[in-house]
Amino acid sequence: MGTVTLTTENFDEVAQGDGIVLVDFWAGWCAPCRRFAPVFEQSAERHSDIVFAKVDTEAEGELAQRFNVSSIPTLMAIRDGVIVFAEPGALPEPVLENVIEQVRGLDMDDVRRRLGSEA
Repeated sequence: MGTVTLTTENFDEVAQGDGIVLVDFWAGWCAPCRRFAPVFEQSAERHSDIVFAKVDTEAEGELAQRFNVSSIPTLMAIRDGVIVFAEPGALPEPVLENVIEQVRGLDMDDVRRRLGSEA
């Protein structure tokens, strides 16, 4: 399926839908980001039911600021409109696959219940 480019204009529309959205916050000058890019792309090819999206932090500084992204690359996982994972660092392929597996396995009713009790 490939990846989707996210901007301030389309982020909420893409991120608030049903299903899983993985977001890679990156920049062209960032060496770890360039190393992570092919891992992210290969995973996108394997998981056609997941939206794989990229945010260029240079072009979309407002989005990076909105989500407190202070280190890149940062991977964010959103499921059914809820951010369920966000961590900086270039993940190796097995770790990325593990994150996907864990996000797929979440009980979203439980996640929402827990978020509600923290509010």
